[in-house]
Amino acid sequence: MAHKLVIVESPTKAQKIGEYLGKGYVVESSIGHIRDLPQSAADTPTAIKDKKWGRLGVDVENGFVPYYVVPRDKKAHMSKLKKLLKDADELFLATDEDREGEAIAWHLLDELKPKGIPVRRMVFHEITKPAILAAAANPRELDMDLVEAQEARRILDRLYGYEVSPVLWKKVMSGLSAGRVQSVATRLVVDKEKERMKFRIASYWDLEGTFDGGADVDPRMFPAKLHSIDAKRVARGSDFTQGGELKSPDAVVHLDRKGAEALADGLYDTTYTVRSVESKPYKRSPYAPFRTTTLQQEAGRKLGMSAQVAMSVAQRLYENGFITYMRTDSTTISASAVESAREQVRELYGAEYVPDSPRVYASKVKNAQEAHEAIRPAGDTFQTPAQTGLKGDQFRLYELIWMRTIASQMKDAVGQSVSVRLGGAASDGRDVVFGASGRVITFHGFLKAYVEGLDDSSKQRDDQETRLPELVEGASVSSASISANGHETKPPSRYTEATLIKELEDREIGRPSTYASIISTIINRGYVYKKGTALVPAWIAFSVIRLMEEHFARQISYEFTAEMESVLDDIAGGRRDRVSELDEFYYGSERIKGLHPLVTGLGDIDARELATFPIGSPDSKIHLRVGRYGPYVEEVAGPDEDGTTAGRRANVPDDLPPDELTMAKALELLETPAGEEAVLGNHPETGLVVVAKNGRYGPYVTELLPEDAPKTGKNAVKPRTSSLFKTMSIDTVSLDEAVQLLSLPRVVGTDPEGVEITAQNGRYGPYLKKGTDSRTIDSEEKLLTITLDEALAIYAQPKARGRGAATPPLKELGNDPVSGQPIVVKAGRFGEYVTDGEYNATLRKDDSVEELTLERAAELLQDRRDKGPAKKTAKKSAKKAPAKKAATKTSAAKKTPAKKATAKKATAKKTTTKKTATKAAAKKA
Repeated sequence: MAHKLVIVESPTKAQKIGEYLGKGYVVESSIGHIRDLPQSAADTPTAIKDKKWGRLGVDVENGFVPYYVVPRDKKAHMSKLKKLLKDADELFLATDEDREGEAIAWHLLDELKPKGIPVRRMVFHEITKPAILAAAANPRELDMDLVEAQEARRILDRLYGYEVSPVLWKKVMSGLSAGRVQSVATRLVVDKEKERMKFRIASYWDLEGTFDGGADVDPRMFPAKLHSIDAKRVARGSDFTQGGELKSPDAVVHLDRKGAEALADGLYDTTYTVRSVESKPYKRSPYAPFRTTTLQQEAGRKLGMSAQVAMSVAQRLYENGFITYMRTDSTTISASAVESAREQVRELYGAEYVPDSPRVYASKVKNAQEAHEAIRPAGDTFQTPAQTGLKGDQFRLYELIWMRTIASQMKDAVGQSVSVRLGGAASDGRDVVFGASGRVITFHGFLKAYVEGLDDSSKQRDDQETRLPELVEGASVSSASISANGHETKPPSRYTEATLIKELEDREIGRPSTYASIISTIINRGYVYKKGTALVPAWIAFSVIRLMEEHFARQISYEFTAEMESVLDDIAGGRRDRVSELDEFYYGSERIKGLHPLVTGLGDIDARELATFPIGSPDSKIHLRVGRYGPYVEEVAGPDEDGTTAGRRANVPDDLPPDELTMAKALELLETPAGEEAVLGNHPETGLVVVAKNGRYGPYVTELLPEDAPKTGKNAVKPRTSSLFKTMSIDTVSLDEAVQLLSLPRVVGTDPEGVEITAQNGRYGPYLKKGTDSRTIDSEEKLLTITLDEALAIYAQPKARGRGAATPPLKELGNDPVSGQPIVVKAGRFGEYVTDGEYNATLRKDDSVEELTLERAAELLQDRRDKGPAKKTAKKSAKKAPAKKAATKTSAAKKTPAKKATAKKATAKKTTTKKTATKAAAKKA
């Protein structure tokens, strides 16, 4: 029976759309891309293997014609699609409405070659029944300008990767890769680390006071900070350069500890006068609805999701009809969606929160593709999060999108901002001025529904209020306390995924839809790793970026990469020709030198120099070198008889960030290099030599097995090994201590049911184990001394859900302003933290238990609340990730050559020919 064949990209989407279209339609998925450029020599068509450009898969000599192949694992599916097409009387290409989706539609058309039936391009922004029925009733033609832009992007990326990567293999390390945007993203991370390496700490002091406004004002007590001394502003962190020097030493007063404490003492009896009170209206307008990059950033800040995870969850929400298309740089939403949002605001918050007229948002993104809406809940009537039935990450992300959309159609938040200056004289006659600022929100407006997260925790949230008393100029106030406080300047913050995405977008590098995969790529390929949420460059990235900057300066430049996006946008708009732009990029012009001449004319490159980085100063005798097996430090000595340079070497731990490799750290590594052994003696029982070593994960002791000991097979013998306790040192550990360590894990005894109890040292510290029941021990030394009775007493206590016994509070601060519960400071496995009984928040680097205030603790807890509940399935997900990577590699390896080259060449002609032929096919009816 004849039917209309609809081809979408994913099986989930196909099932949903098939339900909406009903009888007369067959909906099938392409399962993503159906063909691509050859990925290996085995994929390359025979007819082009002997061509000079055969390895590229692009005929760079004749109009940059790409040669596409259908992977082996897609051939059976393509046969299925062709079979379905035979019985079809109409073909709908319903891939996503972006450049990539448009290109997939063209690939399907070019591969299926429908004859005698109409070909329609069906597009939609959400998968709801009205949207799908409307899309089927109102198809359009294939947009060949979008196809041309995507084809240009794919060919650009192929030429860049396939020409530059071999240079990295030869001069840096085999297996590396270069990418047009990924290399620039890596450069951003490396440049940030270089800034941190150049940074020098500067210290500065100021005064903080608590002032008493008198019994007639509320609040009576309020805080203020020292602003100026004798009309000169007191120096703060922003007044120092990265090198630790004052930018304008004559314009500010730089207090040291002695001066600050002396000034505090000199203000003991000072009475202060209110010298000025400035009040001005405060107004904050709602944030625009989400687009791809802002969603990724907020999902990272509030939900702790990586960009890749956020996009994966959003993809599932889109395919199941909960949100609109998630790859967009538009901030506009439809009129019906605006009305739905306004109606929900009325229902949930009241009519007073709805503005008189709908809010309209204009995109600030250059060359934004306004064909899509912003990311919002799907449909003309929004489901609340509770109505969706969603769970886990999908619920959390939908709730975020829903709240942001609702808030975008609410009234402004308004209030008053106040700035107060208090002046007085110190005992030595100096005139001092303290400043206080406050904010009171009188109408929260959209902030009732949504408050945007912050990348910098030191900044004030939009909904944060600080009340000051109503003071008048000339009034007298007294100080309840004045204290001197020391500060240190901080290095530039490393990028997180959220801030790197923002930086890429601000610089107009790449497309928003590609940022998640770019970040995943530079992490997966070892250029960047995560330390918490921060992105840290590996030393191999320094070598790669050095080579790129010295020999491919234009290709690695931020400006060129941004310019290429504008070129692709012009191709998409029909304003530029694909072939001309590719020709200039590859071969160059009078204006620029192309990629091909650069690669073929590189000349000699000193690989050793690329991999060498002096520690400290340029003439330092301690160098970091990037070797085949990882980074190491080397002490440069004088030349030997054969003219080579000799010196001590030591491996650098994989998790040591580059900015922490100081001269002192390098010397420490050289003194106790990993792999070197300190012989402690012979084990009294086995007779084996016991040595102490410094390994990748810290110092440890181990036995040396005889050379003839079997190392593989069922009779293989492994040496006993044990990490040193934190209280031990590799320089002082004795043979007796080493023998005790090698006795671990130690059998403590058995419980009344005969179950063995052992004492073990694990990744998270010492613990007892009985069957599957583990209990924390409070010190490593107890591993060697704990008795059976003591162990049974521990097991007699209720288990604290894997966190060990509850610890008594270190400090009590008062009640939390949000939960109303008492906040206490406790010592945990990973350091001190504050808790209100529901949420825990670890103290930051600059926080100390002694100086921690109730306000600071409440701020830490609020930051923790903003991130949402901890994800309980994180460990399982982490374990599954490698399997997914392996599966991807396996499927990629199964690709095979395409049809005969003559057939491919016929379908991949020059731009003008392809445009004409495809448009003619798409117009058939």
